[in-house]
Amino acid sequence: MDEVFRALADPSRRQLLDKLNDRNGQSLRELCAGLEMARQSVSKHLAVLVEANLVTTAWQGREKLHYLNAEPINGIARRWIHRYDRDRVDALADLKAALEEPVETTFVYTTYIRTTPERLWRALTEPEFTRRYWGGLELVSDWRVGSPVLLRAEPDGPAQDHDQVVLEADPHRRLAYSWHNYQPEHAELFGWSAERLDELRREPRTRVGFDLADLGDGRVRLTVTHAGFAGETEMYKAVSGRLEHTGGWPELLADLKTLLESALVG
Repeated sequence: MDEVFRALADPSRRQLLDKLNDRNGQSLRELCAGLEMARQSVSKHLAVLVEANLVTTAWQGREKLHYLNAEPINGIARRWIHRYDRDRVDALADLKAALEEPVETTFVYTTYIRTTPERLWRALTEPEFTRRYWGGLELVSDWRVGSPVLLRAEPDGPAQDHDQVVLEADPHRRLAYSWHNYQPEHAELFGWSAERLDELRREPRTRVGFDLADLGDGRVRLTVTHAGFAGETEMYKAVSGRLEHTGGWPELLADLKTLLESALVG
């Protein structure tokens, strides 16, 4: 947390975070616009924010986009922000989303795990390991592009097809697949009517990608990019951990990190 607070101490870096909070996924050129800072200065400030894990980057074609990373912010919130205040902040965020026109929204989350790319790949793709941090859920696939990604709730039970398909598979480096739609069990959990569930199921399907980068010091940087949301939808709130009864990717990746760093994956 010391690196995070040092990064936040500079008003120029806070200004950059504010710009990303207003609109996530900006290029260096876009971030420089309207700032009384040279491009080189903005690049240096961004490097500090990336080092503190407050900002993460992802390539879109030839352009590198910058995203506000939630992991250290979540850590600060858990330690320093009272639950009442956090609920009030969430309520304001919900109001902001309701008043704005929906645009495609992307959730990006980066974490650092003491493991190898090979072990992390196994944890992402092998049913016996996904079961340990997906709340008992197994992901079943041969992980070839175009193949289905099936979900199995019981080790000996049937694997269900929710139209998830492998989009990219580069072992130990990159994995991506389409995401499932809302299911009847979601309506039961969140108290949605049949009409509400039918309305939500008309939203565009989303996709999730996992980028693995071996840092060469016994750690792997894992960046999860979940994209294609039509604004801050219920699914976006679920995967980001803002929907009641869900921890989203932050909780799931924390469990994955614990699993790998406790040497439970050989």
